[in-house]
Amino acid sequence: MNAAIIHMIKASLYLASFYLVYRVFLSHDTLYSRNRKYLLTAAISSLILPFFTIRISEPLVSEFQAMLSEIFIFYRDDVQTASAEGSSFIGSQNWPVLVYLAGAAVFALKFIADLAELIWLISRHKRNGSRIIRFRGLNTAGFSAFGHIFINERLSKAEAKDIVKHEKNHLAHYHSVDITIIEIVKILQWFNPVVYLFGRSLKAIHEYQADEECISTGINPGKYQQLLLNQIFNSRVFTITNSFSNPSLIKKRMIMMTKKRSRALTNLKLLMVLPVIAAMMIVISSCSQKSKSEQEAEMLAPPPPPPPPPPSTAIDDDDPNTFEVVDQMPVFAGGDMALVKYISEHTNYPEAAAKKGIQGKVIVRFAVEADGSVERIKILKGVDPDLDREALRVVGELPDFEKPGVKDGKNVAVWYAVPINFALR
Repeated sequence: MNAAIIHMIKASLYLASFYLVYRVFLSHDTLYSRNRKYLLTAAISSLILPFFTIRISEPLVSEFQAMLSEIFIFYRDDVQTASAEGSSFIGSQNWPVLVYLAGAAVFALKFIADLAELIWLISRHKRNGSRIIRFRGLNTAGFSAFGHIFINERLSKAEAKDIVKHEKNHLAHYHSVDITIIEIVKILQWFNPVVYLFGRSLKAIHEYQADEECISTGINPGKYQQLLLNQIFNSRVFTITNSFSNPSLIKKRMIMMTKKRSRALTNLKLLMVLPVIAAMMIVISSCSQKSKSEQEAEMLAPPPPPPPPPPSTAIDDDDPNTFEVVDQMPVFAGGDMALVKYISEHTNYPEAAAKKGIQGKVIVRFAVEADGSVERIKILKGVDPDLDREALRVVGELPDFEKPGVKDGKNVAVWYAVPINFALR
C-alpha cells in the first residue's frame, strides 16, 4: 500500500479518536473557546502525528539480544520491471492512490469555487470600502467571511442591526480562519465521515460563541431567538462562511442560549483526556510498527504461497563463554549501520529461488569472537536452501570487527543475529 495512503489511514484513526474524546468529555460544556481550540488542535494534530512512531520493544528472537535491523534484498528482473513501469501507471498498486487524488481534487475544486463566488460577491457589492455588504438574490439572512459581513437587503433595520452584531463577533474571533483550516483537512480527508462531524461541530461552536456575546451585550434572549426562527426557512449556506440562519443549528443554538454556564473547573476535564490521547497514540503507532517491514515487502509484490520451510537448525553448541549481553558490544568498522549496509550490498538474490517465486525472511546467527572474527555461523530460521546458502555465504565473508565485545574488562565472544528478508518485486 502506498505510504501516503497509510498516512491518511492513520490520520483518520487519530481524527476519529479525537472526535470521540470531544463528544464524550467536552461537547456538552459551554466553554466554547476551549472546545474551539481543542477541535482545531485535534484536526491539525491528526495530520502531523502519523509522522511520528512510538517504538515498543519487541525482540524478534528472544534468545539473542544483539539483533541487527532487518535487511531487505529485492530481486529485480530488469526487462520485466521496465516493461511494467512503462506500460501504465494504473495498476493494482496504484488505483487506491488515483481514487484518493481524484476525490481530493473534487473537494479542492469545490473549495476554490466557493471562494471565487465570495470574491465575486465582494467585488460586485462592496461600496466605499465598507466591510458590511448588502446583497439581494441569495436565500440567506446574512453571513460573514474573511473580514466582511453580508446582509440581505430584505431585512428590516432592527433585524439587520442584530445580525450585524452577531457577525461582528465571528470576525472578532477570526472564525473564517478556523473554517479554512477545516476545509483543507476535508480536502485531505474527504473519505473520512468524521471530518464532516468536525466541521459541523466547529461551526456550531462559532455560533454558540457569537450568540453568547450578543446576549451578553443586552439583547433580549427571547427577541433574539425569534429573530433566529424568522430566518429558518430562508437559508442558503456557504460551506466556507459563518451563516446566521443555518437551519441545522437553530435548535441547538436556542438550547445552548438557555443552558447553565459551565464552571471554569470544567477545564480540568482536559487532564482526563490526556491519558486517553496518549493511549490512543501508542495503540495506533504500535499497530503500524508491528508490520512495518512486512508492509514494505507487500507493497512491492504480493507474496506467492511459500514452500514449506526447512526445520530451523538447533542450537547445539552453546558456549557459556559466549555472551548475549556484555559491558561493551563489538564494534564493526563504521558501526551497526555500516554492518547492515555491507550485508545489504553484498547479498545476491539467488536466481533459482526467484524463478520459483520463493521469498521470505532468513535469520542467521553468528558469534563475534574475542579477536573480532566472525565464526560459528548458523541458520536460526530458514526459508529455502538457496536463500539459506546465500545468507550463510554473505555472513561468512564479513570482515573482522574492529573491536570485540568486552565483559568485566576482558575481550569475550558475543552472539549476534541478523534477519535477511528476500522479497520479489
